[in-house]
Amino acid sequence: MLKDEDGDGKAETVRSIASRPGMHGIAFDGNRVFLATVNDVYVADVKSDGTFGDLKRIINDLPDGGQHPNRTLAIGPDGMLYISAGSTCNACAETNPESATILRAKPDGSSRTIFAKGLRNTIGFDWEPSTGKLYGFDHGIDWLGDEEQVEELNLLEKGKQYGWPYVYGAGEFNPQDNPPEGITLESWAKQSTEPVLGYTAHSAPMQLVFYDHDAFPEEYRGDAFVAMRGSWNRRPPSGYEVLRIDFENGKPVAFEKFLEGFLIRSQDGSYGYLARLAGIAVSPDGSLFVGDDSNGVIYRVSHRDGKRMTDATSTSSIPNLIDEPTPSKVAYALVDAKEEQAIRIRSDFENGKAMPVKYTADGDNASPQLSWAAPDEAKSFIVIVDDPDASAPKPFVHWILYDLPSNTTSLREGLPTESILQDPKGVKQGTNSSGSTGYTGPKPPVEDGEHNYHIQIFALDIPSLGLEPGETREAVLEAMEGHVLAKGEIVGTFDR
Repeated sequence: MLKDEDGDGKAETVRSIASRPGMHGIAFDGNRVFLATVNDVYVADVKSDGTFGDLKRIINDLPDGGQHPNRTLAIGPDGMLYISAGSTCNACAETNPESATILRAKPDGSSRTIFAKGLRNTIGFDWEPSTGKLYGFDHGIDWLGDEEQVEELNLLEKGKQYGWPYVYGAGEFNPQDNPPEGITLESWAKQSTEPVLGYTAHSAPMQLVFYDHDAFPEEYRGDAFVAMRGSWNRRPPSGYEVLRIDFENGKPVAFEKFLEGFLIRSQDGSYGYLARLAGIAVSPDGSLFVGDDSNGVIYRVSHRDGKRMTDATSTSSIPNLIDEPTPSKVAYALVDAKEEQAIRIRSDFENGKAMPVKYTADGDNASPQLSWAAPDEAKSFIVIVDDPDASAPKPFVHWILYDLPSNTTSLREGLPTESILQDPKGVKQGTNSSGSTGYTGPKPPVEDGEHNYHIQIFALDIPSLGLEPGETREAVLEAMEGHVLAKGEIVGTFDR
């Protein structure tokens, strides 16, 4: 905690008030503060003197850090907690679907989902004040050359995929890595959202903040500032600056260097630096704070035009663009079948009885073993697992499989989570409510008690839905309409 007692723009006292190993992210929400380490998120009350109360851990299972262990936090216009989770590597197929994402959770840590994915390391993100749109600056892949990959400014939207690790920039292919078998680079690029702007490769964008005050000249209002920590092996080096992103009518149009001079070049042509800029924030008085993690310094940038700095306040309210899904019934109740015959489903638990722990998130997170009998005329099958007892979304979707061939009437336990399976070959998996593809096991809030998990199988009169892998439940239900021959379900329960 740094206090400027006399208002001269310099902190007279510095005091440590909270500490956990690897603590990095911080976000204030009224009289509460959220703090993040690699795997954990804590919340505490902020006392009247600025110190914190006891830290309460609300999340304890964020992905491991690997190459990118720093987490940043923010409270969105929707009142939800947003968490950056960078990749564990330069470019690889992650084993944890929450790596290389922006996560979204309730302020109590529950209902965590993947908001956006395919983001190598988006440490800096913030909401544009007039539109409420979320923008983030993503770190590009290394080892592609001094000019590749550019740092990407992305418009981050719920459910979108942004290319990493196989595609970057304007649909360019990473020559070092290939998507899982069954998915081409062209298909991955088609499913990926391109950046809105690109900046010099390897500049290393860190925190990003929008400026919504009037202590700076009017043309700065609504623009964004980014701390660029700087390259570690580019020649010539890039970054080591604060970048201004010029926004016009709520959209980014250009970059401009705002604060520079930290990179130095010797007479022999070698480079050094005076600072590496890592953090950035706007003070209530409208000045800009910039953190330098090489010297342990925070710089204050102000504008003096005769105006009292204490008069500068934020006046706008950022709109919330996130609509929560409309509550719905389980798929079985929404879909009409052409035949009266029901599909008989079997698993290693009885209908209406408890599911084995191995099928839950507290266990192995393995998809359940299933077998079924269906009409001879069936040409394909669909599996959907819904939890109607979840508070939001309702139902919570745990699994979607489609384009199962007619000769597939059983599934082994523990299927991979890739969007296209190789066994059974060509079967596609949709996006569950956690934001990942494939199966995600039950993990209801402890205080909820027992939830019911509806495992539903539908027999179709067509061999394929004609959908891309990774589709949503809504898209699958729409595509299967009028093609369902028969349906069946088995319900498993789980109480944490």
